[in-house]
Amino acid sequence: MTGPRGCGRFLLVYATTASEVEAARIAEALLRERLVACANVFPVASRYWWKGKIEKSREYGMILKTRKELYRKVEAKIKALHSYSVPAIVAWELAAGSRTLLEWIQQETRAGD
Repeated sequence: MTGPRGCGRFLLVYATTASEVEAARIAEALLRERLVACANVFPVASRYWWKGKIEKSREYGMILKTRKELYRKVEAKIKALHSYSVPAIVAWELAAGSRTLLEWIQQETRAGD
């Protein structure tokens, strides 16, 4: 699982939130439902276009470790709990990862999806 074979089954999902409280609430819900194995939450200084002008704000980012087949459920849960009308939610397939980490993600996320 450390090389390209098998790694495409795993994703890192990145999302931003309006506050640390919101990020924590979303992360806890995803963890409780075993949609993610881990959620890293951190402050972000964001700059972006919104309604025709450049905005800036302090947000909180999340990096979520999960399996590819759970992405749609992860995205749906984030959207259901998110305060933004257009939440930033993107994912990257893992090209490589340590065997023990990937096995842990597999074990800690919901099976049968």
